[in-house]
Amino acid sequence: MSRSSWSREADAGLNGVAAGSPAHLAPLMTLFSASFPTGGFAYSHGLEAAVREGYVTSAEAVRDWIDFLLRQGSGWNDLVLAAGAHRAVAEAASPDLRELCELATALSGSAERRVETTRLGEAFVAAASPWIGESPFDGIPMPLPVAAGAVTARAGLALNETLVAYAHNFAGSLLAAAVRLVPLGQSEWVGVMHDLLPVIETSARNAARSTLDDLGSAAIVSEIAAMRHETLGTRLFRS
Repeated sequence: MSRSSWSREADAGLNGVAAGSPAHLAPLMTLFSASFPTGGFAYSHGLEAAVREGYVTSAEAVRDWIDFLLRQGSGWNDLVLAAGAHRAVAEAASPDLRELCELATALSGSAERRVETTRLGEAFVAAASPWIGESPFDGIPMPLPVAAGAVTARAGLALNETLVAYAHNFAGSLLAAAVRLVPLGQSEWVGVMHDLLPVIETSARNAARSTLDDLGSAAIVSEIAAMRHETLGTRLFRS
């Protein structure tokens, strides 16, 4: 299917329902719910190695770790890529999905990160079939951020709300891993999630007006942790 076809289908999504209405929010809450069947619970994004090596040992450290990823690390790059994929489908903008998939894969700095993002992306597209039907994306293997942007655009869901939902899910997934790894208590979990809400909103808002020129990461320790995870002897997570 051509980009213009993707765009025409996206226009028909929710028939122009206003962004922020329950008709937008309910699907987004479902697609980015922790219970949406992508298998995200199996991946820690390198956090397991960071905990094991003493970089992340408290609720405050978990908060700072996730905050930095959303501002200047893989979380930020995911949001920029998701925004690009959303525009590629909703507006037939360049670059197209295939190019974005190649870029997203290249930005995965380790073998486990590549497996993580591609498997989660494939599962996301498959699980979203009630909204998009059989995948209309020419069988392109999609890393998660590209899949999220493309699916939500195809379903007629607004970009800004999509990015907030994606960022919230990104933070929540890492926090769920931290609960098991650090470990964190329930009150600590709630406190960290509360403290992350401002960066979730800010990063999503900034990504909504980003271009691919805004891609970049300063989260070197996180990238190294993701690489070192591959050689851990005993592991709870796949990444």
